[in-house]
Amino acid sequence: MNSKPITTSPMVHRWRAFGVLAVAYFMTVVDLTIVNTALPTIGRDLHFSATNLQWVATAYALTFGGFLLLGGRAADLLGRRRVLMAGLGVFSAASLACALATGDGFLIGARAVQGIGAAVMLPAALSIVMNMFEEGAQRNKALGIWGALAASGATVGLVAGGLLTRYVGWQYIFYLNVPIAVAALLLAPRIVPESRLTTTRRRFDAFGGLTGTGGLVLLVYAISQAPRYGWGGTRTVAVLAAAAALLAAFVVIERRVESPLLPLEIFRRRTLTGANTAGLLLGGSFYAFFFVGTLYMQQVLHYSALQSGVAWLAASVTSVALAGLSQYLVTRIGPKVVMAIGMTLIGAGVLWATQVPVHGHYIGNLLGPFAVAGAGTAFAFIPISIAGLAGVEEHRAGLASGLLNTSQNLGGAIGIAIASSVAATHTEALLHAGHTVPAALTGGFQHALWALGAIALIALPAIFTLVRRNEPSDARRKTPMHEPQLAPASAN
Repeated sequence: MNSKPITTSPMVHRWRAFGVLAVAYFMTVVDLTIVNTALPTIGRDLHFSATNLQWVATAYALTFGGFLLLGGRAADLLGRRRVLMAGLGVFSAASLACALATGDGFLIGARAVQGIGAAVMLPAALSIVMNMFEEGAQRNKALGIWGALAASGATVGLVAGGLLTRYVGWQYIFYLNVPIAVAALLLAPRIVPESRLTTTRRRFDAFGGLTGTGGLVLLVYAISQAPRYGWGGTRTVAVLAAAAALLAAFVVIERRVESPLLPLEIFRRRTLTGANTAGLLLGGSFYAFFFVGTLYMQQVLHYSALQSGVAWLAASVTSVALAGLSQYLVTRIGPKVVMAIGMTLIGAGVLWATQVPVHGHYIGNLLGPFAVAGAGTAFAFIPISIAGLAGVEEHRAGLASGLLNTSQNLGGAIGIAIASSVAATHTEALLHAGHTVPAALTGGFQHALWALGAIALIALPAIFTLVRRNEPSDARRKTPMHEPQLAPASAN
């Protein structure tokens, strides 16, 4: 029996609950970049080696990207508010451990646990949002705010990290999470609705969870480390082979088990498949643009980390300003056209940035590309989120949420790896040809930006081929008998 929407419960104040969920989500996005500006200080205080310092950022990204799918399915099976609170608890405890760290290994381990907490928390939060608001204007408005948070969180992380590190100490980039997470943890049982299984038999695909999560973690690791060890290096090839083997085993398991972690028939939904494809390419273009643009500002223009973060506010402010228009257009004309506009703007902004010179200026060379790409994120993140959840039944909301965020995070890892490899290759060639270091770096970054612009524009045929204006709801499809159904529960 299908459940009624959670919004029918008079005890649920949807927008107050959404506020708690949005704050929890924003923390996970901010923490992807907030350590970047603090890395030199952390390395000096905790005596990191040059090779280990990157793991303060990488450990979080690895576990965050690798455990999202598992976290989403756990939310569907165990109850979304319950899993959200578990994620908040793990995230806050790990944040405190990071702040108290006195050694490099302890901090890296705590960051990995923090990423797991975020991966558990995020799909649960997004699936609750999906089920609080029925498809249409209200859900689009909520997901419009959600998308704006996604587009601005990375910039806020850089700025906040720079300010906190400079004025109070790097430990406070982690301390800051603790009161916010604890407050959300205390408020959640009071105002956030729960979903529960109507069946008492909850099957968990343990082997699928192990192979899928292990394969994703190894894949993200191999891609992120490939620029350092080389795509043809023994280490890279070995890890990629192991990831491929685990993911192949995952697919075999999912085809055979009674209650799969990822029911493969979900990909028969063309709009969901198109949204995840676009999300992969969005991550591969914009997240990597953020990475390359920051390197150009710091290594060529000699901006400080804090100055670089402030420079990106042009993209964030533009994205937030256009979020309302984006959700309005999606409501009026559907996600396909809006999504295509967004990816076109991101591609145009990135390609415009390929013209950056050695002696560039922010107003003349960067403000325009940043603003155009920022506008693109407003018209891309929001319809991708809406299309990736459109028509998905409640008992698969966590799965769809985890899948969507996995696509974006995996795309980011791939895009950054491609950009790093292209930039390094061309920079080295220019250095050998006798160019100065600034000129060689600029040339390398320009080539990387050409590749990222192409990645953004590749999304267009996928969008027009796969995304439909109105995807049939899962409620009108035949649901497998082994899929558990969810029923709403009160907020308390």
